[in-house]
Amino acid sequence: MIEVRGLTRRYGDVLAVDHLDFTVEPGKVTGFLGPNGAGKSTTMRIVLGLDRPTSGTALVNGRSCAALAEPLREVGALLDPGSAHPGRTGRGHLRVAARTNGIPPRRVDEVVEEVGLGRAARRRIKGYSLGMRQRLGIAAALLGDPGVLLFDEPVNGLDLDGVRWIRGLLRRLADEGRTVLVSSHLLSEVEQVADRLVVIGRGRLIADATTEQILDGLGDVRVRVRSAEPDRLLAALRERGLEAHRVDARELRVEGSTAEEVGELVHSLHIPLHHLSEVRNSLEDAYVELTDSSVEHRGGRAATSGAAR
Repeated sequence: MIEVRGLTRRYGDVLAVDHLDFTVEPGKVTGFLGPNGAGKSTTMRIVLGLDRPTSGTALVNGRSCAALAEPLREVGALLDPGSAHPGRTGRGHLRVAARTNGIPPRRVDEVVEEVGLGRAARRRIKGYSLGMRQRLGIAAALLGDPGVLLFDEPVNGLDLDGVRWIRGLLRRLADEGRTVLVSSHLLSEVEQVADRLVVIGRGRLIADATTEQILDGLGDVRVRVRSAEPDRLLAALRERGLEAHRVDARELRVEGSTAEEVGELVHSLHIPLHHLSEVRNSLEDAYVELTDSSVEHRGGRAATSGAAR
């Protein structure tokens, strides 16, 4: 378990983390979300004992990570895949980490196999692609078979096979009863695997709830319906007080209703139906709504080809 209580971190005049409180429970994948500069990396570094808080605490299984004699046996982390010495081989990097944490050498072979490095583990890290560095970083996180794991952008640089693999790995780790915290900007990936979400902005807690609760908080689902008689259907929907809009020549979008209700109406009117589905709000929709006031860096309007020179 990870417990963050009243966590605050200042860098001069910059308040990176502002009285943050949340708990990451075992047996679940917890997504850690927020805009750039929200304080996610700072928080994870403090949890790992790599940085000191100005005030408050961040505990792993009731203790400070900095106080652990063999930290890799209790907590594993992927923060910066580029931090490994480029002159070492992947296997050599893992062997050094194993030796300093009292981990038997055979465990190196096990994690190399688990992350799919294979023969690449014998090559020097300076020749690794970003995806290979990610796999090496994940292998290092798994090395001590820890009960607590933190991953910062774990799918960065991975190909499709690697993305599918990391999804399965995160789910398996949580199902084994481990505590799993994942920070990522790829919200579609987080939505597929996270049981719970902790969302922060400007160093403060914005939301701490299950993924389903956050998605449900956006309101009713939308219904898409395609018909050969869209005008007649649109008029019938509006007569019943439903908010309906035309999407194109044959498709309508209905707010505040369900597919069952729209389907029953279509059936009662004997209107030919070509498509009927519910469109649920995505995590991206929820994230944008939650963090809109906390975004510090926004893209400007793209220049057009007809701009004056």
